[in-house]
Amino acid sequence: MSKRVVLGLDGSQDSMRAIPYAVEQAGDGGKIVVVHVRELLVGRAGGLPLAVNEVEIEAGVRRQVDDLNSTGVATELKVISAVAGGPAHVIADVAREVNADVIVVGTRGHRQIASLIIGSVTHKLLHMTPCPVLAVPPAAGGADSRGRESDAVAMKA
Repeated sequence: MSKRVVLGLDGSQDSMRAIPYAVEQAGDGGKIVVVHVRELLVGRAGGLPLAVNEVEIEAGVRRQVDDLNSTGVATELKVISAVAGGPAHVIADVAREVNADVIVVGTRGHRQIASLIIGSVTHKLLHMTPCPVLAVPPAAGGADSRGRESDAVAMKA
């Protein structure tokens, strides 16, 4: 079954781990829309990237998109600048815009209390998306801390 998949990538290993799941969700003939949010700190000098190495991060995301396209997976990249703290809103907006069937994101595996304090893009997505969210946990695709194989966790908004 081919689908329109939105894949959130921030350049981290956690987000990159979600790529195979996005490919699987897209299926034959599907399309992946990769969303990379360039978070900005706004101040007197205007908007400055939150990540010091944003240029390298974005280049890495572009390489991943190029790699997917070279293997025959229809992939489009949307790089969008937003005020720090806004990636979930941007990803949800793109999902609405492209009429996504599913959003795929990697998670960092913070405990619930840490997510309450620092916020979680995945957690926010669950409350604002127009479609299901597939959250890929840190242990997905390999053994977890107890040596057991684990799979991605599918969550619906």
